[in-house]
Amino acid sequence: MDEATEYGDFPLKRYLGMEMAEAGSGVGIARVELAEQHQNPNGVAHGAVLFAMVDTAMGKATMDVLDDGRFCASVDVQLRFIRPASSGWLEAEATVLKKGRSVVHLEARVVDDQKRLIATAAGTFAIIDMPSLSAEGRPVS
Repeated sequence: MDEATEYGDFPLKRYLGMEMAEAGSGVGIARVELAEQHQNPNGVAHGAVLFAMVDTAMGKATMDVLDDGRFCASVDVQLRFIRPASSGWLEAEATVLKKGRSVVHLEARVVDDQKRLIATAAGTFAIIDMPSLSAEGRPVS
């Protein structure tokens, strides 16, 4: 990234106009207001937009339950599309089901602004120790 950003901010999130909402420990909420850049050729939300929302919400939920000095990475995310969405707000809410020693299991639901179910997801995230960094910001072994 060209500029210093706070943890949890990244270019795709900004491009999508994704917002994160506070939801409590073990819960992550990502919101997007659908616009033209979110559409597939059929005029509905592209599946990749829904996936980015779910993956980001799951990452937030996982980070909320980890000790300092640890971070997470997606291992498996399964997304099931229930109905298309073409306008308005979408909200992905992810919840930690179980935190183990090395993985976290989660579930998520994506709803539209009328609370209609758009997609469901299940995911597993790895728990990873944060590497030590050199003064230049490079990992030190």
